[in-house]
Amino acid sequence: MIELVVISRLLEYPDAALWQHQQEVFDALASGENLAKADAQHVGVFLRDLTSQELLDAQANYSELFDRGRATSLLLFEHVHGESRDRGQAMVDLLAQYERHGLQLDSRELPDHLPLYLEYLAQLPFAEAIGGLQDIAPILALLKARLAQRESHYATLFDALLSLANTQVDNAQVAEKIAGEARDDTPQALDAVWEEEQVKFFAEQGCGDSDITAHQRRFAGAVAPQYLNITTGGER
Repeated sequence: MIELVVISRLLEYPDAALWQHQQEVFDALASGENLAKADAQHVGVFLRDLTSQELLDAQANYSELFDRGRATSLLLFEHVHGESRDRGQAMVDLLAQYERHGLQLDSRELPDHLPLYLEYLAQLPFAEAIGGLQDIAPILALLKARLAQRESHYATLFDALLSLANTQVDNAQVAEKIAGEARDDTPQALDAVWEEEQVKFFAEQGCGDSDITAHQRRFAGAVAPQYLNITTGGER
């Protein structure tokens, strides 16, 4: 599903290749048949606006949005398992699922990174790809709401994914959940998290407990053509 490949690429850390090959991305988006016309137009506007920025500005904005705090993290298991010990085995299971479909990751990539998961889904038969999107629809809705709250145009991409998923999400429940959330990307919030993790680290060292074990629910997943068929999760 080419639309998933396009959105996967747009959710990646912005790089010079996207600026250089933006017309190919526009053409790929136009060739898709699964997004509603309005959604496809909104994604196209997002791409136009993104690439009209200076690359360094786009990169700085991306890092501010997705790399500070956990609320808008693009790591799926952050929103499923948090810091639970289940997360380690969940990573292993998802990685094995990718490998069964011929998707090999390099050492930089985390298997639950949303752009990678979308790339994986894009390789699957249509019904399986939609099922994979439906599995993560509650996470997509939560991220969309948080991004919209921060007035980020990236919310557009999550609108498109939810449209493709064609599933019902309780928007009122999502809105209620985020209404009372404190921002976790402020300097004060980040300092508090760092201090908490330092205390936890030393406590775990004292107990000699460093194993990460557990279980997860599985996702389903894919990749695609030429320029768009690139390794996700690249270096920054």
